[in-house]
Amino acid sequence: MPENPRMFRANVVRTEQLTPSMQRVTVTGEELAAFPWRGFDHWFRFFVPLKHQESLVLPAFEGSTWWQPYLAIPAEQRPHCANYTVADFRAERAELDIEFVLHRGPDGHLEGRAALWACSARAGDPLALLDQGVLFDPPADTSEYLIAADESGLPSTVAIVRSLPRDAVGRVIQEVPTSADRRVLDAPPGVEVTWIARDDPAAIPGCAALAALRGVEPAPDGYAFVVGESTLATEGRRHLVRSGLPKDRITFSGFWKHPGAPA
Repeated sequence: MPENPRMFRANVVRTEQLTPSMQRVTVTGEELAAFPWRGFDHWFRFFVPLKHQESLVLPAFEGSTWWQPYLAIPAEQRPHCANYTVADFRAERAELDIEFVLHRGPDGHLEGRAALWACSARAGDPLALLDQGVLFDPPADTSEYLIAADESGLPSTVAIVRSLPRDAVGRVIQEVPTSADRRVLDAPPGVEVTWIARDDPAAIPGCAALAALRGVEPAPDGYAFVVGESTLATEGRRHLVRSGLPKDRITFSGFWKHPGAPA
């Protein structure tokens, strides 16, 4: 994480639905030309106005002390904040891509303020990004890589495998809602990619990826990155530790919690 995170103002350039479950929003702005992109799963705090606002109200802060100034903004003016991964970045054009999962409820309607914003965004809409650095942190002596994620971790997976050394070896277990959500990954030849499509709206996200992960025996000098629904992250880490992978060789993060997932 950067010692002094910087806020970058930007505006929407265009939007595109990549797959049935993923929406891409491309943003730009003069400040983004200085964005210190590190590849891998570089992530940021994402700020957008509330539905009734035309302008974006941002917290005033220094260094990493942004949370309290953010909470100090009156609720009716406080922008929506969420965490996202840089899907791609083009410094020469000061363009950054963000990908949003299109979660849908039992009635088929889109859920989540960020996804609703992404699907209704238009060119010129304001937003801001607070740089947060990279979570992916393999030891220098890593022999192989293991990545497991549900759809909320797909942008991280895409960016990480693209950033790995071309001689890297390992395995990716990537769960997505439907078969149509699969895509071609720019993974090194030695990294095996396994796609798991739920194809069942009632299935709990992350369960299939966790089942597949439990069938993997990690190398003791490997490195694992497990993200997505919180049960996948926590139970995946528990399996890896029991299988002999040291805790300091595992990065795990529960991006969200499904109400039907095991406690």
